[in-house]
Amino acid sequence: MLGCNRVKKKISIGEEVFGILNSIPSPLLCEMLGYAGYDFIILDTEHVLTSPRDLEHAIRAAENANLTPFVRVPSTDSALIARVLDCGAQGIVIPRVSSAKQAADAVAAVRFPPLGKRGITGGRPTGFGTLTLDDYMAQANREIMLILMIEDCDGCDALPQILQLSGIDAILEGALDLSIAMGHGSQVQHPEVQSAIAKMAADCASANTIFCALPRQPGQIETWRQKGIQMFLAGEDRGILFRQLKGHLSTLKQG
Repeated sequence: MLGCNRVKKKISIGEEVFGILNSIPSPLLCEMLGYAGYDFIILDTEHVLTSPRDLEHAIRAAENANLTPFVRVPSTDSALIARVLDCGAQGIVIPRVSSAKQAADAVAAVRFPPLGKRGITGGRPTGFGTLTLDDYMAQANREIMLILMIEDCDGCDALPQILQLSGIDAILEGALDLSIAMGHGSQVQHPEVQSAIAKMAADCASANTIFCALPRQPGQIETWRQKGIQMFLAGEDRGILFRQLKGHLSTLKQG
């Protein structure tokens, strides 16, 4: 049953939250990440082939480990978003948002009327009827987070207009795709890329909207903290695990 969104609650009382992008479909890994202390997980279905059943199990495993489950979907497809929310996701992440129209479509898919156009069903989110449908709709509009990723120059330009829309909870920077779009390849630390990300954060601050930062260099997290950022993405589990496993083996071989 849909409950309190712990990420929203912690941010509202001034606490920091840390999450991770999940690219290895595994309920066991979701539980492990929760017990490791992460606050939220973004289950990726944009770049990862995940079956609906596996996604449901991953969401349940995250809930069991006090890990708030968000799902990154490939697009603003309202039917897909409805199914993801109906299986228990507490947030939707939309990649490659480049216009206010696209952002408005996302709001319409995620929110119940009058904020959006999401359709209603019973089942798991209502505790199979433990919550009335009216109570569930009000709670879902209040607790479910909509997070938009800005990953190209059009998105950067449209962000001030996007942030005028109701129903958007947070903006997540997509530095790698942004860097590629700007012609800098994978050089996410390029000054032009970093300047664009800093402007995203400033636009969010002006609109009183959460900005989720992804610190990539030593000291970056302190810089973000000084700007009042409370939400951080720690990276992708696949890359982190590979580096740690490779480093562990190298250390072992050296005796």
